[in-house]
Amino acid sequence: MELALFDFDHTITTCDSYGRFLRRVATPEQLARAWWMVGPWLLAYKLKLISAERIRRRVTRLTFTDRHRDDIATQALGFAREMLPAMVRPEMLEQIRWHQQQQHTVVVVSGSLDLYLRPWCEQLGLQLICNQLESRDGRLTGRYDGGDCGPRKVEHIRQRFDLSRYTRIHAYGDSGEDRPMLALAHDRWYRGKPLNA
Repeated sequence: MELALFDFDHTITTCDSYGRFLRRVATPEQLARAWWMVGPWLLAYKLKLISAERIRRRVTRLTFTDRHRDDIATQALGFAREMLPAMVRPEMLEQIRWHQQQQHTVVVVSGSLDLYLRPWCEQLGLQLICNQLESRDGRLTGRYDGGDCGPRKVEHIRQRFDLSRYTRIHAYGDSGEDRPMLALAHDRWYRGKPLNA
């Protein structure tokens, strides 16, 4: 029995799906304020002064606080159907299908959101570990339910899977956040290139 773990953004996709989803669901007022509320944080992130976790937490809070969960879920479903297919790298989709043909357990492990990743994964028959938005009385709080899984991917993987049961583990990632997940694997791929085990 073998396990294949795939990061999503910039690994399966050519771009950051979460940022594109945020731009799609942001209100006109949020978009108007985005530059001065988020711009400096994005610059700090690009300069490696703050983590992906911190920028995700900030933009999630700004975009989703007090929004109707059902409205965001409907927009997410449309995003999954209309936008995600064009973002997916054909060679990574081929790699996912190869693992499935070998009867491997294939899991997407992502700091992005279940609202649009779940429909995409279900369509392909993939398991999913990712962030979920917290809601109360039908409204989003702007926080993650259970915290941001991005920097805790290994913890979530170990909670879901008994790794000792797998004869071989494959992992694919592109960022520092993925390195602990890659360390679990026998076969590791970083930014499309194999790493020595």
